[in-house]
Amino acid sequence: MSRTSSAKKSETSNEISAAPEDRIPPRERIVSTASELFREHGIRGIGVDAIADAASTNKMTLYRHFGSKDELVCETLRRASEKADAIWRDLEAAHPGNPGAQLDAWVEMRAQCLNGEPAGCDLANAAIELKGEGHPAHEMIERHKAEQRDRLAALCSAAGAREPQLLADTLTLLLEGARVSRQAMGAASCCGHFAKACRAAIASFT
Repeated sequence: MSRTSSAKKSETSNEISAAPEDRIPPRERIVSTASELFREHGIRGIGVDAIADAASTNKMTLYRHFGSKDELVCETLRRASEKADAIWRDLEAAHPGNPGAQLDAWVEMRAQCLNGEPAGCDLANAAIELKGEGHPAHEMIERHKAEQRDRLAALCSAAGAREPQLLADTLTLLLEGARVSRQAMGAASCCGHFAKACRAAIASFT
C-alpha cells in the first residue's frame, strides 16, 4: 500500500472514531459539559472559554446558543430539574395506583441517588453559590424545590399519612440534610441511615 493510500486510510479511521461525538449537537455538548464543570469547579469557578474548549466548540458558538453564561446556567439547572421529575414518572409506572408502594420506592430511589451524586444536588448547590446575587436561576430553583415538596406531600396524603404536609417536610429535610452530610463527612457518615430514618418517619405518621 502506498504512503498516500495509508494516510487517507488513517484519516478515514480517525473520522469514523470521532463520528459519535460529532453527531451530538453543539448545544447538547455545551450543556452536558457545563453541567459537569459547574459540578466540579462551581459556577463561578469556570468561565465560558473553558466550557467551550471542553465541549469541543468555541465561544462564538456558545453565545449563539446561549446569550449569556447566566442563561447557560439556567439551562443546566432546568435539565437537572427534568431528571428529578422523571423520578415521579418512574414511581407511578412501577407502582400504578399504589401510593404506599410509591412512597416506599421514593425512599429507595432517593437513597440510590445519594450514592450517585457525591457532589450533592446541583440546584441546591447553585442556590447557595448564587445567593444574594439576584441570579435568574434563583426563581427556577425555588419553584423546583417547592414543586418537589408539594408532590411529595400529595403522595403522603394519598398513602393515608396523618399530617401529610408535616411528613413531606420531614422527608424533605432528611433528604437535603443527607446530601449535605454526604459532602461534609462522606458516604460512611450519618447519611447512610437516610432510608432507615425516612421509613421510621413514615411509620410514625401512618
